[in-house]
Amino acid sequence: MLRAFTKALILVTSAELGDKSFFITILLSMRHPRGWVFSGTVLALGLMTVLSVLAGRLFASVDPTYLRLTEVAIFLGFGCKLLYRGWKMSQQERAEELAIARAEIAAPPAHLATQSSVWKIIVETFTLIFMAEWGDRTQFATIALATHHNRIGVTMGGILAHTICTAIAVFAGRSIAGSISEKLVNLVGGGLFIIFAMISIVGF
Repeated sequence: MLRAFTKALILVTSAELGDKSFFITILLSMRHPRGWVFSGTVLALGLMTVLSVLAGRLFASVDPTYLRLTEVAIFLGFGCKLLYRGWKMSQQERAEELAIARAEIAAPPAHLATQSSVWKIIVETFTLIFMAEWGDRTQFATIALATHHNRIGVTMGGILAHTICTAIAVFAGRSIAGSISEKLVNLVGGGLFIIFAMISIVGF
């Protein structure tokens, strides 16, 4: 369980920092009270983690060898993608990522835009973050981990990692949004995915 928890914590944290949802959370926290944005974001990411772990459980009956090969392929694929993206990333691309995040929240649904109650803020945040994370690399990584690691450990590690990233985005994001090096985050994250892929290969 500890191994699954640690693995999920490291992978999800390294993948989420500087991601689109990270910037969406920062921008939402500039428009609404931070506490409600934090709540909506953690709820969305927590639900996504649980759904990913449940999806992993559905594949648990598949031959473990195929599951391990799939995990290695996912980790290597995302690792190489992050390393390539970090190596080639320019300041303009980082600005484009932030622009996409702004576009995501520019036009919330009409029934949400006219009110600013607590529940409306939470629902708006939940919806935007959940949709931004659907099909994200962390979702597939969590599914892969859950297929043959302790599911409670993966769930707890993933939720804690998302909570940490959300706290950084909501409470420190305003000050670091202009200085965080997404290039470095991508290179470090890619390296970690590659390392865990190698660990999985050794575990065969």
